[in-house]
Amino acid sequence: MIESMNQKSCRGALLAGTALLCITGGAQTALAQDTAQNAAQDASAPQSETAPAAMNDIVVTARRRAESAQEVPVAVTVISAQDIARRDLTSLERIAAATPQLVIGRNVSGSGAQLTLRGIGSNSLSIGVEQSVAVIVDGVYYGQGRTINEGFFDLASMEILKGPQSLFFGKNATAGVISITTANPTDHFTAQMRTGYEFNAQKVYAEGFVSGPIGDTAGFRLAVRGSKDFGSLFDNRAGPITYNTRDTPTATTVAPNTAHTALPSKAGPRERDILVRGTLRWEPTDDLTATVKANYGWNRTYGGAWNYNVFACDGGTSTTTPGVACTPGFYNRMNDLPKDIADQTALVKDHNFNDYRSWGVTGNIDYQLGDLAVTSVTNYNFNRNHWTADIDYQSSPTVNIWGGEVSRWKAFSQELRVLSQFDGPLNFLVGGYYQNTKRTFDQVVINANAENSAAPEGYRYVQYAKESTTDGETLSGYGQLIWKVIPEIEVTGGVRYIHETKDSTFFQPYANPRFAGVNYDVTRRLAANQTFTNWSPEATVAWKVTPDINVYGAFKTAYKSGGFSNSSILTPRTEADFFTFDPEKGKGFEAGIKTMLFDRQLRFNVSLYTFKYTDLQVTYLDSAALSYNSVNAGSARTRGVEVEFDYAPRGLRGFGLNGSINYNKANYGDGIAPCYGGQSLANGCTPGLLVPPVPATGTTPSRPGTPGQNLDGVSTFAAPRWTATLGMKYDTDISDGLTAGFGVDSRYSSSYLTSAFGSPLSRQGSYINLDAQIHIRTADERWELALLGKNLTNRFVVTGVTDASGSGLGTGTNANRIADQAGFGAMPRTIALQLTWRMP
Repeated sequence: MIESMNQKSCRGALLAGTALLCITGGAQTALAQDTAQNAAQDASAPQSETAPAAMNDIVVTARRRAESAQEVPVAVTVISAQDIARRDLTSLERIAAATPQLVIGRNVSGSGAQLTLRGIGSNSLSIGVEQSVAVIVDGVYYGQGRTINEGFFDLASMEILKGPQSLFFGKNATAGVISITTANPTDHFTAQMRTGYEFNAQKVYAEGFVSGPIGDTAGFRLAVRGSKDFGSLFDNRAGPITYNTRDTPTATTVAPNTAHTALPSKAGPRERDILVRGTLRWEPTDDLTATVKANYGWNRTYGGAWNYNVFACDGGTSTTTPGVACTPGFYNRMNDLPKDIADQTALVKDHNFNDYRSWGVTGNIDYQLGDLAVTSVTNYNFNRNHWTADIDYQSSPTVNIWGGEVSRWKAFSQELRVLSQFDGPLNFLVGGYYQNTKRTFDQVVINANAENSAAPEGYRYVQYAKESTTDGETLSGYGQLIWKVIPEIEVTGGVRYIHETKDSTFFQPYANPRFAGVNYDVTRRLAANQTFTNWSPEATVAWKVTPDINVYGAFKTAYKSGGFSNSSILTPRTEADFFTFDPEKGKGFEAGIKTMLFDRQLRFNVSLYTFKYTDLQVTYLDSAALSYNSVNAGSARTRGVEVEFDYAPRGLRGFGLNGSINYNKANYGDGIAPCYGGQSLANGCTPGLLVPPVPATGTTPSRPGTPGQNLDGVSTFAAPRWTATLGMKYDTDISDGLTAGFGVDSRYSSSYLTSAFGSPLSRQGSYINLDAQIHIRTADERWELALLGKNLTNRFVVTGVTDASGSGLGTGTNANRIADQAGFGAMPRTIALQLTWRMP
């Protein structure tokens, strides 16, 4: 696609502006993001838990400038560095387990993860679908699901922004934002070392940092974390199975079976990781601050789809493994790919695993130009994910499917923004954003007894293979006008414009002769050149009733990029546009009141919201054809009320109580969507409703339609109606030199569907998650010993689901069987003993 001169000019101006900023010297400082990082960094320093309690202001950057969390007109949950360390919230999954209305599931294939907030999210079956909950790290957008494999440690703060955030965080923030700020260098030399042992997984872990000044104007920070599991969290109940192949160099070849033994996989996850982050910070004048952060991460798990459990089946037993009960629990049934097959197959190994590697560099420049605060954020990040997995999930004697995949993602982004700080009633924020991305995707599937001695190298035992790429480019501008009508009332209005292109290709380079031209088209190379534009406006009114009471109301819009389903399947009858899907949009209202009561001993906040989303992006598995397809499926509406509080009475030093209760009704509106696997005609699955059948012509064969359903009134997935949290902590002196304390944190969720299409078998029942911590530390906080427990009730919780391959029979008929539900399970009970040493 030819780029317009206007686009080139805008992009050039944005990059040139950044270059100019990099060589400019000068004048005063304290910019929004920098201020927030420093405030959070100060909060992360060791503090005496037994000091007189008070509710201090928490600084957030929810609107790309430093503001009090109690004054910002946004529904935001803030987790301080102190609480992150106390509760060991070192991954997105652990954060979700502690946060109401946030559900995160880990998937081996597709996008790698499913992030859902307030019942809106992206199911994880397609690698081409962006997440609806955007992850922002140090001001940089990381929207890929594989971000779940990143470990987050040595943090300054974390903000969870709920609802659409398009104005300040751009595309793909339709459901919310998880904004993570890592720690900066300190102005004095300090260090910390922490090591621990987790008993269930037999995990040994250690992390630490060293930080301090370099001369008078610079500072450094180096943080490292590593861990290794010597045990497992999920049992593997599979036994050895025999996988037979039949050599068919032609479609009509008659050949005997060759038997191959598939041994049980290692129980998983047997996780190990290494994480490194280095930071350099330079402040040559009071006006200029430059920060560079570089990070590297490696994460490896065994068992491939180690957290998959086939927890519900029609009639109670497996479709493909008759007589085996489908019950929820921390176990699975997985077999490794036979070694003799793996040795001759591209992209795979002879054991199930997932290997994730990433690195990135972020440069941040803050410059105070008189009354203008100028910020530049430049980033390059790369990740590579490689897996082999048993993707029938059931150790079946008849249905045996393995897959292997290598995907790569790289992104360059540049953001430049200016915030005015005039004394008058009018101020503004204006910014520009550029991003360039590239995804590559390669996959092989071993299935259906396929063997071909005449196949190209690496494909002898492959049923079919895929190759796909997407090159993306985003150019965006945004602005906000801030008007203090009177000192107590602020009115803001803003808009973001987005122009995106995505150029994608898809090709199946090989299929076994028995399937080529019948199930898989190996002659066509698809290409899609997509262009999207969007205006996302937002308006807010905030009223400071008293210094401790703030009321706000907002109109917000949401936008999530359209795209291309890189991991789909091309059959001879598949239309090219079946791979593409349109943007997802939303709009609605939010209002709230934020208060500090009883002489700032109680923080009490209430928010209400209603949002409607249209053209929801969903991916479904045609389990009979093993085809993943992404479509736009109608609309959804979310309505809810959220109440949260923090209580720290001055009369009881070291004591704190916090909690929340949330009501959320998230239902689909009128719209046609895929049927769930095995949905009957009587239960609303209509043949040809999603894609009508096409009769044959003189030159083209007939094309069967795709059944569909109307989801009107059905609950969206991972959308519990009620959630609540309750936590308590208490610290006290036990001698002149020691303090001790404990904390208990609970999370309640009512039941919810985990299927995006309303499968009744996918329901997760209500549950309570209980975490607890006990610690003892020296009065100078140099040493601390802690015992940390998570999911102490050991409840198996499904956070996402897929129809199990080879199940789901008679879809759109009344001679049906509902597809077996393979759920992604959250972590079981873990208990860790942890020792920390600090240098103040």
